[in-house]
Amino acid sequence: MKKNIALVTGGFSGEAVISYRSANTIDNNLDRNLFNVYKIDINPEGWHYIQQDGTRIAIDKNDFSILLPDGKVTFDAVYIGMHGTPGEDGKLQGYFDTLKIPYTGCDAASSAITFNKGYAVAVAAMAGIAVSRSIVLLKNNSYKAEEIKDRLKFPVFVKPNNGGSSIGMSKVDKPTDDLAGAIEKAFKEDDQVLVEEMINGREFTVGVFKSKGNIIVLPLTEVMIHESKSFFDFEAKYEGKSTETTPAEVDEAAADKIRDAAKKIYAVFNCKGVIRIDFIYNEAEGKPYMLEINTIPGQSEASVVPQQVRAMGWSLKEFYTKIVMECFPY
Repeated sequence: MKKNIALVTGGFSGEAVISYRSANTIDNNLDRNLFNVYKIDINPEGWHYIQQDGTRIAIDKNDFSILLPDGKVTFDAVYIGMHGTPGEDGKLQGYFDTLKIPYTGCDAASSAITFNKGYAVAVAAMAGIAVSRSIVLLKNNSYKAEEIKDRLKFPVFVKPNNGGSSIGMSKVDKPTDDLAGAIEKAFKEDDQVLVEEMINGREFTVGVFKSKGNIIVLPLTEVMIHESKSFFDFEAKYEGKSTETTPAEVDEAAADKIRDAAKKIYAVFNCKGVIRIDFIYNEAEGKPYMLEINTIPGQSEASVVPQQVRAMGWSLKEFYTKIVMECFPY
């Protein structure tokens, strides 16, 4: 008997536009021989099931169900395809936990910790994972730019502590540059700001997922930004201002270190489903530094994880089937 799967998309942040792209790819590749798929849009205007003709039916939040002309529909599992809040920061996960509805991806605690970049860096450092030195600033607390300049080496990156897609992010090259302006820009997106030292090296990103108890690392991707960009911002990520090479052209010794770090991070943060981890590999030290953990990585056709799945020799239909089936006992 087919499983009823709710594919949740949308969100309450600027990342919603990316969520819709990801959901389209997932929707197009979920196996209809195995699953009945219902696309659910959660946005500031409400929670709705989107029918094929575009009409919307409100979700009953008491039990996360929909009432159709031929009866009530409940769900065997939820595929969370939402970037940003409330789908990537643990809020939806906690809601589904209370209803005892299984879902793809990390649980509420792991999602909340990894969504907060400062917390994620602290946990990683305690586990012996190499990370950049950083400072977290709180909006209602006073800070002095001079103190930051004394504690960190420049260049630094300034970014919202919670969030993704490089929204609100800046690079400050020298202590004499406008650090205060970069911090103000980041505070417009969040009430916490992370200021971190830049690590020199090659940037790699890799998808990691678990299937039947095994942690599987997808082929590495190397990310190189175009000369017109000084760092991997929103334009570089989503508007063609970067080059992604999958599989990455890197020697196996370095690749093994990145893969080992990726598996360790996945285990340390008790991750589930597919995540994507960004690294800088410092060749002088021969060491990968963890940058960020994305528990709901992009799934548009051009996104990194679909690239890596194809490089692995799998179809997206096979891959998404593995992800969904993790919701059910083996």
